[in-house]
Amino acid sequence: MLSTRITNARIITMDPARPVARELGIWRGRIVGLDEEVAGLPARRTRDLDGAVVLPGFIDSHVHLTWAGLKASAPSVAPSTRADDVLRVVGDAVARVPADAWVDFGGYDQRTLDRPLTARDLDAVSLGRKVYLGHISGHACLVNTAVLERLPADTPHVDGFLVEGAMGAALEVRPPHSLAELAAAIEHAARVCRSEGVTACVEAGVGGRLFGRTPIEAAAYQLAHETGRLPIRVQLMAAADALGPVSTAPEDTTNRALSLGLRTGFGGGALSLGALKVFTDGGMMARTAALTGPYDGTDTCGQLQDERQVLEDTIVEGHIAGWQLAIHAIGDRAVDVALDALEKAQKLSPRPEARHRVEHAGLVRPDQLPRLAALGVTVVVQPNFLRYYGDDYATVMGQDRADWLYRGRGFLDHGVRLVASSDRPVADGAPLRAVQFMVERLSQSGRTIGGAEAIGVEEALRAYTTEAARACHWESDAGSLTAGKRADLVMLGDDPRRVDVSRIGDIEVVGTWLEGDDEW
Repeated sequence: MLSTRITNARIITMDPARPVARELGIWRGRIVGLDEEVAGLPARRTRDLDGAVVLPGFIDSHVHLTWAGLKASAPSVAPSTRADDVLRVVGDAVARVPADAWVDFGGYDQRTLDRPLTARDLDAVSLGRKVYLGHISGHACLVNTAVLERLPADTPHVDGFLVEGAMGAALEVRPPHSLAELAAAIEHAARVCRSEGVTACVEAGVGGRLFGRTPIEAAAYQLAHETGRLPIRVQLMAAADALGPVSTAPEDTTNRALSLGLRTGFGGGALSLGALKVFTDGGMMARTAALTGPYDGTDTCGQLQDERQVLEDTIVEGHIAGWQLAIHAIGDRAVDVALDALEKAQKLSPRPEARHRVEHAGLVRPDQLPRLAALGVTVVVQPNFLRYYGDDYATVMGQDRADWLYRGRGFLDHGVRLVASSDRPVADGAPLRAVQFMVERLSQSGRTIGGAEAIGVEEALRAYTTEAARACHWESDAGSLTAGKRADLVMLGDDPRRVDVSRIGDIEVVGTWLEGDDEW
């Protein structure tokens, strides 16, 4: 007996042993078989899809759901090209809140404005409220004097513009969000994911200083799950700075452990703990990604998040303690840090199946490609960064380095495993738009960025399915439509392999199934 039989579908399984099918059977949330394997079995219901395309549900391997949900509910100053327009939005919003309120805004981007704003500009319109303008990159913010006065006196800033650790200091003095508020934000962002065909994702760092919204952020995910408000599968990365020192037996390798508000009942198919997130540098939009040479037209090379030796020690200790590592490294200097530390870690304690990840790998030199391959590292890139911000990135990298940005073909040709993701809300999260960019390498303005890094449609789809599942240690349960795996499916209005490449991003996501539970 099947719970559901899907018929008359164009099924792309992403399983090389059986790449296509017309029918699929489901029982208790799992795939029973395809075509003749299920043809004679009775079913409680049959869904005739009238020739629609079915793929494994997309896996977005690097997201920030809490941040995305909170940002969606906050007033936004984007899109703006005039500083006065930003100030008008701020003035209108603060007038509607209590006198002692902290007011968050999203969408600040100094690069698009006719002049950069300052704390004094905000003071003139903030009516004494504490004002925080989050930068679109997530690596910077602009605050007014009322916030600056709450920070340590030595917090570095330029007229109220704070980056990286200084931004983290501002977040630390913000009144905490409640668990209910965070759970609602998570639900909102997760439903957006599901509407785009995403059935599973990885929250890229809970409990950390840079992106964490509370020290017990994991508990908000558990609350969302237990109250039926988590419509996709989520794996949580733990931020390395959320670990604290612990005393263990001499023969044990763990000397730091978590304090994330976890409690009995945490972990399982729908919500689980994944990699340890280590930040080594910042971001390109804030000009804090760590480069070996300066940003074009400037004398700055970005910055590492800490002393190089501290970062390397954190990576080595995490590896020895048994963690899978997810190392945020955008600039090529940060990639060097990650590679040097991983080489040292593997020599000290070989773990060839650790499946360590480099998140972003935004600028990778040719000499770094074979090192990534030799270490068995998976790179988790964000193609939509170049679709939406590629003109700026290519300009600040200069002609000699622009072709190294967010590679595709270079990774695959060197044997480096390639996973695609969104980093939502930094960029549009729609997987199909990212697939389109990976194939055509065109920014929104039509500029070709690293044309030689283009890959095929099926290779791009693997980066959101089979390769993404492997990066999350989910390959036995997800990533392909294979008997025994979860019935996590996405139904599309057309076949991304058959339409013109320029149309891939506009293919309709008709609906999703999570363990056979359909939502369309």
